[in-house]
Amino acid sequence: MNRMRVGRIIIFIGILLMMKQHSAAQESMLSPFGMMTTSDNYSLRYGIWRSDKAASRGTVILLSGRTEFMEKYAETISELQQRGFDVYSFDWRGQGLSSRMLSNRHKGFVKTYDDYISDLAVFVDKIVKPQAVSPLIILAHSMGGHIAMRYLHKHHGAIERAILVSPMIDILTSPFPRFFAKSLTSIAGKAGWDQDYAVSSGDYSPEDEKFEGNHLTSDPVRFMDEKRAIKENPGLALGGVTYGWLSATFASIDILAAPGFGQEITIPILMVSAGSDKIVSLEAQKSICARLNQCRSMVIPKARHEILKETDAVRSIFWDEFDKFTAGPDRIGL
Repeated sequence: MNRMRVGRIIIFIGILLMMKQHSAAQESMLSPFGMMTTSDNYSLRYGIWRSDKAASRGTVILLSGRTEFMEKYAETISELQQRGFDVYSFDWRGQGLSSRMLSNRHKGFVKTYDDYISDLAVFVDKIVKPQAVSPLIILAHSMGGHIAMRYLHKHHGAIERAILVSPMIDILTSPFPRFFAKSLTSIAGKAGWDQDYAVSSGDYSPEDEKFEGNHLTSDPVRFMDEKRAIKENPGLALGGVTYGWLSATFASIDILAAPGFGQEITIPILMVSAGSDKIVSLEAQKSICARLNQCRSMVIPKARHEILKETDAVRSIFWDEFDKFTAGPDRIGL
């Protein structure tokens, strides 16, 4: 009798363990997120979302801007799925739920943009390409657009076309003159202040995120998306930039501005700019697009920096251009 009871208990425990493992497996299948390791052993969080259609039209690699994370682009990801695309994205090192670079996780820091480019290369080679449906298309915003340009310059043939939205080809340093901002950044670097906040930067505070007077979007509901996500998961928050981030950014901007940069980039590129951008330089975007082999520049009047988080009227213009550009190999929208 005792043996029978012990046997039943063992069987019952076994069934419970099998149910738990099955539940965990289902949860893993349902969750779009995973983790990958960079070449220098940092952890980056990535996400994969499959097309809503029976057959995928292609693969979109969604690259976000500074301070951002994948949750902020839930609406955009859904719209891409509805259009028949698989979507791959990840949080840059130093932001989102990827490894932070400094003990104060609010500080925006990177040693060099080469790290960003290397992370993107690992993501494309290890996570995207083994499963991707052609064509591979980059859709990148702001800092993501800058990194995409550097990546395309270095990795020929890896991507088939790209849409760059308000790309950070150059930054606007207002209210400080550019020469002052660069000089101060250089002095800070020589003084060993790379990990210190730059002037006027600090930790993330929800009280500082006010819709009135913001330069990001004129849509009050979408403006709150980032704030709501951070309230649900405070670990997503990122504060201002350090002198180290600024130094790396100015150095990478100089690379984009160098004569001859981009001549090797031959894929079709659509560059969508915000007519009322106060964050990055519209003129720099037009200038680099003119130097590329197959680039079309279009400006959405009155749009603020975050076009993908703008009003329905602004976003409809963007999606019309996106649809024309991705219609097929015989229609690249140029």
